[in-house]
Amino acid sequence: MRKISQIKPMLPSLKPKKKVAAYARISMETEKMLHSLSAQVSFYSAYIQKNPEWEYAGVYSDDGISGTGTKKRTGFRQLIADCEAGKIDIVLTKSISRFARNTVDLLETVRHLKSLGIEVHFEKEHLNSMSGEGELMLTILASFAQEESRSISDNVKWGIRKGFQRGKVNGGTAIYGYRWDGEKYVIEPVEAEIVKQIFADFRAGISPWKIGQKLAEKQLNTVRGITFYADAIRRMLKNVTYTGNMLLQKTYIADAISKKSKKNNGELPRYYVEGTHEAIIDKATFDLAQKELQRRSGLGVLANRALNITCFTRKIQCGICGKSFNRRADKYANGAYHVSWICGTRKKAGSCTNKYLPEEILKNICAEVLNTQEFDEEVFLEKIERIVVPGKNEVIFYFYDGRILQKQWKSTARKDWWTPERRAARSQMVKRKAMNDNGKKSDHDTSNP
Repeated sequence: MRKISQIKPMLPSLKPKKKVAAYARISMETEKMLHSLSAQVSFYSAYIQKNPEWEYAGVYSDDGISGTGTKKRTGFRQLIADCEAGKIDIVLTKSISRFARNTVDLLETVRHLKSLGIEVHFEKEHLNSMSGEGELMLTILASFAQEESRSISDNVKWGIRKGFQRGKVNGGTAIYGYRWDGEKYVIEPVEAEIVKQIFADFRAGISPWKIGQKLAEKQLNTVRGITFYADAIRRMLKNVTYTGNMLLQKTYIADAISKKSKKNNGELPRYYVEGTHEAIIDKATFDLAQKELQRRSGLGVLANRALNITCFTRKIQCGICGKSFNRRADKYANGAYHVSWICGTRKKAGSCTNKYLPEEILKNICAEVLNTQEFDEEVFLEKIERIVVPGKNEVIFYFYDGRILQKQWKSTARKDWWTPERRAARSQMVKRKAMNDNGKKSDHDTSNP
């Protein structure tokens, strides 16, 4: 009998739907622009869901963010992450300028998505990144978008600088002690008192680091909610805004693409405008603070009294290994200290053979070299550039005026150590030893009395 097999008809396989997402962006947070962003999101949501061949994968957006970079565009970065995770096959966007105004960022992103098999459709330019001429046209059009962004930036900067010339304050920057009310800086009373205390403490000789510590102990923070570090205190002391006047164009944007702010060191004119708001610090107090900052800057590390340093710190150099000498204090049994300077290499590793240099002897030599009755710290700092210790009880002085002077010194360590107290202690120890020796002898003496 013949064998008969039934062949069932093949059902047509359904083509898998493409997962489609859209990206929208505006660069200004105005009511009109926010409405535009909302309209874009609504349009793309409906547009994608109406297509039976597409599966809705969401609309990603950034509001009030420039398109010249990607770092601050959280919506854009999330879109790329979801593309890499395989959640998206096609990306729709209104135009090249909405996707990116930076040519490099645009091409790198499009090429990356292309390598993942993901298309990017640019509605306005009628471009598909997967088409043959797509990348060439993208390069050309992206360059136009980037130059357009640069031109807009230049126009904005021109307007701001014209405002500076008229004394117009472009405020809004957070300043401790003030609040911006839309037109001018207004004093915040509690913070203003702290500002006054900072200036008073600095004039009293307290370092910015110590001032910051005092504020931290009171659990006080900057307007951004962070700890008052020394740099923050210095910036406050240098901020002329506290005098009720303003220095305009202290910084500027050098490049419209990177948008990095640079300190204006004379590249552009600055404008000093008086009486723009109420002062917290009078001008005389502010000027005194600037002089004190300049004076301490000249002292270097010596300006910070909180550090265990002296006028000799970083001034003494080992002539054998080249390292700086460090200060060392040894405590005697009677509570006194013997202070000396030792090569940093010898102190840490013991490999350098250079000798200790007692601080008292060093001061005496300096007084002799500088022709002063006793050691004078100010004269030393003013005239001596550095001291080299080549070893063998010798020191070489290098003056700022170019002179070099070599001096010999003799150690008095033994003499200094042999104090009357030590002599008395030594005498007592000898007597005790003699008594003990006599006692031991009598215990073993077997002779008749």
